[in-house]
Amino acid sequence: MTERDVSAVRVEQTGSSSGPIGAGTDVRQHSVGELVKEVTQDLTKLFNQELALAKLEMSNEAKKAGKTAGAYAGAGVAGYFLVLFASLTLMFALASLFDSFVWAALAVTVLWAIVGAVLYSKAKKTAAQLNPKPEMTVQTLKEDAQWAKTRKS
Repeated sequence: MTERDVSAVRVEQTGSSSGPIGAGTDVRQHSVGELVKEVTQDLTKLFNQELALAKLEMSNEAKKAGKTAGAYAGAGVAGYFLVLFASLTLMFALASLFDSFVWAALAVTVLWAIVGAVLYSKAKKTAAQLNPKPEMTVQTLKEDAQWAKTRKS
């Protein structure tokens, strides 16, 4: 959020009271209805200003998040091409050793198959350890229900 945006919201927030009752006014001169109306109007104005500020902050954060996501996507594409061209380089280097592009391509393919199998194995092991059930929350909810039952008795 820019300093200008924050300043605009601050100017709105520091404005005078929306009704006839201002700071320093003797409240005994006004009815309860007028006072309640004034407080309600002020609270509504404050809520709307805070909401506007929150929208402005979230909008700016969303823009930053979008730019960051774009940067990650660009890095992913660059990483993909890095792996692709490194694999081709390895294949051509092996082809000069084997005197055959077929065997060189097969060797690089087997290498990537091993890398894929190792990563799959790690992911499978990690996935098996995941527990989507919020155990502590379930336990505390049971305790709360038990407590509520004892309070009724």
